[in-house]
Amino acid sequence: MKLLNHRTEGSATAPPLLLGPSLGTSYALWDRVAPDLSVTHRVVRWDLPGHGGSPADLIGPGATVADLAALVLELADSLGIERFSYAGVSLGGAVGLHLAVHHPERLSSLAVICSSAHFNGSKPWEERAELVRREGLAPVAATADTRWFTAGFTVPELVEDHRGADPEAYAACCDALAAFDIRDRLSSLTVPTLLIAGREDPATPPAHLREIADAVQGAALVEIPGASHLAPAQCPEAVLTALRTHFSAGGARRGMEVRRQVLGDAHVDRAQARQSPFTARFQDFISRYAWGEIWTDTTLTRRERSMITLTALVAHGHYDELAMHVRAARRNGLTPEEIGAVLLQTAVYCGVPAANSAFAVAQRVLAEEDTEGDPRPE
Repeated sequence: MKLLNHRTEGSATAPPLLLGPSLGTSYALWDRVAPDLSVTHRVVRWDLPGHGGSPADLIGPGATVADLAALVLELADSLGIERFSYAGVSLGGAVGLHLAVHHPERLSSLAVICSSAHFNGSKPWEERAELVRREGLAPVAATADTRWFTAGFTVPELVEDHRGADPEAYAACCDALAAFDIRDRLSSLTVPTLLIAGREDPATPPAHLREIADAVQGAALVEIPGASHLAPAQCPEAVLTALRTHFSAGGARRGMEVRRQVLGDAHVDRAQARQSPFTARFQDFISRYAWGEIWTDTTLTRRERSMITLTALVAHGHYDELAMHVRAARRNGLTPEEIGAVLLQTAVYCGVPAANSAFAVAQRVLAEEDTEGDPRPE
């Protein structure tokens, strides 16, 4: 099966983040942003058909954004990625909107950059597709700088990518833009959404992003001064800051869900009730890193993580935390006998006195369970 050409960066166990390009560019559009995002995410940036290294025959005349979105899902499936964050520029952003509306179960969060829910009607794109099919990409590539960047700024590598794209595939992408209009579906979008607009963007000006932000409940809009259509290339620091904030918030949300599943609503509610301005950043740190990244990593099961956590807590004498994690271990499916076996193991490697104290804590917690009922969710 032919797939979109792509580049993967970051840890294979980090939360996945897919990055989509603009028409006429390759994944090089993300060169000044992706490496920093890969510190916390498994970044996968992809090329449009006929652009960069992607086969041109993945799409043909009359292609739609839905066709491109299907190719992105095929790529994700091939990489074993079920659910992911997504950011896309222009046509890549339209792909993200389509995924959020039609496949919300696949997206954990969305960033739409210098894009739109519609691209000013079909006629301009039909005319461009006809021009490219007739004369190739030279006439369109000659004006790329004025469409993409503010005066005096350019990225030669991206302009070369434009000239090197396959004309038929490029024209098919124009067909997709001509047919795209998702305005009537925006209000149904439930994925956490960030909109990023370049204030100097002539192709998709801030009003286009504001239209999406006004229609999508809870969406945030960031406008970048001095940025034109390819904001990640022209203003990478500003784009990176906005994306980091948005996607780390998604990690905090995921972390809070896992934290509640493992520790129970009552414990988390008590912790939240005790939160103060002094401790708020620490609580956010716990949700994002401990629960949003470590406990969501599928390399180990939650049962295995509970066993490791019990051992570490005994080793360091954190017996208050141990009580909490004995309850968590039961929620994660460990039997009292298995918990006892873990604590017996600690007697060998952490010392008999430490294990003695741990058994006393665990016995108290398990006795409370017998009185109150099994804490594991049905």
